[in-house]
Amino acid sequence: MNIDIDLVPKAQRKEKPTDVLQVAFGTVFSDHMFSMRYNGSEWTDARIHPYGPLSLSPAALCLHYGQGIFEGMKAYRRGERILLFRPEMNFKRLNVSATRMVMPTIDPDFGLHSLMELIKTDSEWVPEVPGSSLYIRPTMIATEPKLGVRPSSEYLYYIILSPVGPYFKEGFSPVKIYVSDKYVRAVKGGTGAAKAIGNYAASLLAGTNAVKVGYSQVLWLDALERKWIEEVGTMNLFVRFDDEVVTPPLAGSILPGVTRDSVLTLVKDYGLKPNERMISIDEVIEGLSSGKVKEIFGCGTAAIIAPVGSLWYKDKPYAVSNGQTGELTQRLFEDLIAIQSGELEDTHGWVVPVE
Repeated sequence: MNIDIDLVPKAQRKEKPTDVLQVAFGTVFSDHMFSMRYNGSEWTDARIHPYGPLSLSPAALCLHYGQGIFEGMKAYRRGERILLFRPEMNFKRLNVSATRMVMPTIDPDFGLHSLMELIKTDSEWVPEVPGSSLYIRPTMIATEPKLGVRPSSEYLYYIILSPVGPYFKEGFSPVKIYVSDKYVRAVKGGTGAAKAIGNYAASLLAGTNAVKVGYSQVLWLDALERKWIEEVGTMNLFVRFDDEVVTPPLAGSILPGVTRDSVLTLVKDYGLKPNERMISIDEVIEGLSSGKVKEIFGCGTAAIIAPVGSLWYKDKPYAVSNGQTGELTQRLFEDLIAIQSGELEDTHGWVVPVE
């Protein structure tokens, strides 16, 4: 499929941020976007065009029944080169999400090609400052104007770009995590393993409770027993017990994170023992008391690695690593940043240049 290109005249293009490090995440967008439409049998009308509002019927199925998915990726500048990090995994996950939500899939090769064409069009928006990147948001929504609970026959797929600074504006420092034992994010057999828009709406109420006690993220427990750790609102979670580095298994209610998979590989490279197994919140609390739990950290595209300095559980705070960033957490953060930006040798073939 050919991509039609409609460029914003140079004189009308936006001013780029003078200091991207001060830009709030996801608030500034580049001049152009990519879009294409599904007409019931195939994808058509592939275009790179000016960034702008979408035109939707008030009866569009995505607005009423939540049939929508998205992805999150980043592009990094290394001199004249622009690099992507494991983009094939994002397009694979996008299609897994689409299948679960009864939406059409996208050819991964064309998906990557169209993304690269968009990035090349807006290459000046990829920031050069260390710690910065171009955040990429591929999205698919149901657009058929029809009130009725059934899969749409029409869809819009689009990609928007946003220059961002580091996730941690005040430096790489521990975050405080609120453990929710009242509300749940997902259940096995539900949509927890898909990057569906409704999953995030369902997380907002628990997030407001976390903010009330001064905590910034929510750690979800399983929906049945309220016992087993699953994931943080925007990240997968890891716990280091002595030399064992553990994360919950992908059992149908946890998002298969690209950064999660990368961490498992790097931990093995470091000579530690990565393990995917069930972790109870009681095991974590007991490990914090006994000293067996050395570090806890989250990981995801936005933050990359987020050290956890405190857990709030059943109205009580528990310090993690004395509120400091652990040694493994720091190393993973530095190495992933360096690999993604091309500063450290990529021995796993994860980095893909935009060509």
